[in-house]
Parts: sequence; structure tokens; C-alpha cells
Amino acid sequence: MKAAPKAQRTPKPVTMPGAVGVKAAKLIGADDNSPTVGMRLFEIAPGGNTPWHAHDWEHVIYGVEGQGTLKTEHGDAVFGPGDSLLVEPNEQHNFVNTGQGILRFTCVVPLRGDK
Repeated sequence: MKAAPKAQRTPKPVTMPGAVGVKAAKLIGADDNSPTVGMRLFEIAPGGNTPWHAHDWEHVIYGVEGQGTLKTEHGDAVFGPGDSLLVEPNEQHNFVNTGQGILRFTCVVPLRGDK
């Protein structure tokens, strides 16, 4: 078992090209002896977004706070607290904060995508 207090998981700026106002904190991952998945908490400032990108692993998303849109090559999905989303492997996507406050969501990925 591993308990990870919030104070130990401070969000850090995402520096990937195309990221605007994005921070992420690793909540659980390989360093915590998770055998298969990593969980992160993303924070996107109002008007911010993650880069438009794709990769060969899925994202399982859970909305925590704020309002956002998941944009994909197949269409858009508006989400907020309590909503769940799946981004499929190799699907072009990004997340956009469409609300007035911070957008927060958790993201669970295979360890190979938890960088």
C-alpha cells in the first residue's frame, strides 16, 4: 500500500510545446511501485490548453473541478466534475479550459505514458 499526501504532489508546469497554462502532478507511478499504471492530476488555467497530440496509449480521465472540453479528431466532449472520459490510443486530442476557474482532472495512463 502507498499513501501519497497532497502536500507531496505539487503540480509542476508542463513544458511540452503547445501547452498553455498547464501544470501536472504525478499522484501515483513507478516510483510508488505501481506495477502497470500512473495517475496524474492536471491543472489548466482559464483559457489554457494542452498541446494537440497523439500517442499509442489510452488516457482514462475523471473531472475534478472546473469546466473543459476534450477535443479529438472525432469531435468534442464537454466535461466537468464527476464526468469520465476515455481517449483511445493514437487518437489526436487536447484538453481546453473553457471555464472561468482552474480546470482540474485526473488522468490514468499505462506506465510507459507516465513521463
